[in-house]
Amino acid sequence: MALIEQDFKLRRTKLARQLKKGVLVIATAPQQIRNADTHFNYRWDSNFHYLTGFREPNAVLLMVIDNGEAKTVLFCQPKDKEKEIWDGIRLGPEAAIEQLSVDEAYSIDELNEKLPSYLINQSTVYSTWGERTALEESIFKAINQVKSMVRQGVSAPFQLVDVRSAIHEMRLIKDQVEIEIMRQAAHIAALAHNRAMLAIKNAHYEYEIEAELLHEFKKQGADAPAYPSIVAAGSNATILHYIENQAYLNKQQLMLIDAGCEWQGYASDITRTFPMNGQFSEAQKLLYQIVLNAQLEAIKVIKPGAQFNDYHHCAVRVLVEGLIDLKLCQGSVDGVIESGDYRRFYMHRTGHWLGRDVHDVGEYTHNGHSRTLEEGMVMTVEPGLYVRADASVPEAFHGIGIRIEDDVVVTGNGVEVLTHEAYKTIDEIESWMNQ
Repeated sequence: MALIEQDFKLRRTKLARQLKKGVLVIATAPQQIRNADTHFNYRWDSNFHYLTGFREPNAVLLMVIDNGEAKTVLFCQPKDKEKEIWDGIRLGPEAAIEQLSVDEAYSIDELNEKLPSYLINQSTVYSTWGERTALEESIFKAINQVKSMVRQGVSAPFQLVDVRSAIHEMRLIKDQVEIEIMRQAAHIAALAHNRAMLAIKNAHYEYEIEAELLHEFKKQGADAPAYPSIVAAGSNATILHYIENQAYLNKQQLMLIDAGCEWQGYASDITRTFPMNGQFSEAQKLLYQIVLNAQLEAIKVIKPGAQFNDYHHCAVRVLVEGLIDLKLCQGSVDGVIESGDYRRFYMHRTGHWLGRDVHDVGEYTHNGHSRTLEEGMVMTVEPGLYVRADASVPEAFHGIGIRIEDDVVVTGNGVEVLTHEAYKTIDEIESWMNQ
């Protein structure tokens, strides 16, 4: 299943009805230099692509909105035989009208010339203000040009409104096509994690396992990793954003892998932790089961009408119960939670929105209260425990970092785990690794 041009057109129509009147102008992401004359692999802006489906750089979307109806204009790279030999085929303005279902299309080179005409007698310009981009400079110049024409009986925009909150609210609720795409992103990432568990037997360094993940992503047709993969052996797993992936593997330790891929513009985000020798030690098993219990209980809490914070509070309570049982924390469950003593071992939230960005857009609160969950919201569920070497902690637990993360979507009556194919129970992991 894939999004088609009519899906993007429908999104633009929905946005226009919300904005009601004015001119929207947003740009895709610029190309970025990696070094010398080499660019990073290009990745378009998520908001721009959400509204257009257009993947090329150097493009601007303009919508003239009146009474909730919009005329859509795309400025993009013109056809150029010489440059296309070097950099690939361009869609071009003429083909864009039909293939992207826009009303008008022009060369990006004409933006500054044509932009003022769209701003005449408009009061509001919607854009992604505050980024100090070349587009902002172009808009300001166009507004000033319209202001210079006031004696001709025209007016210039006087309101600048950030459109991101409106787009982000739309992006927060995924439709069935988006969810199906995210199922595929989750499927690919799950295959990669399961592959990594088997590959560890013959690996010697973290980067070898990262290579296995990347291989599976590309083999299955993923666009790219959704973020830099974390392949953290042993105590490296107690560093939350460890991405060096260079260490030698001590097969008596645990391996934590946090890795996901991007499929048709949507991210997956999975974390699995497993014993590199295929068998959990007693200490590893005790901590792992606490984290797994916390995750399973947290997932049960997610449903329409629940608050976003509910599943975090549930996970914390289960983790604290386990920490007290192991005498890593002292006191009552409520007392440890209130004091925050558990944060020595668990210092992050239990999840985040997921979608076009791995940490996707959308507000987490409304009017000072945790957001109410609705059908179509997609999020991660990722409790963990991270035990650094400390005199107050039994040595058997030193250097153990565990996180278990799945992607879930809120359904009409509960939740669906998109990443269920990645093995995570102790029996599943040991059985898979010792087949």
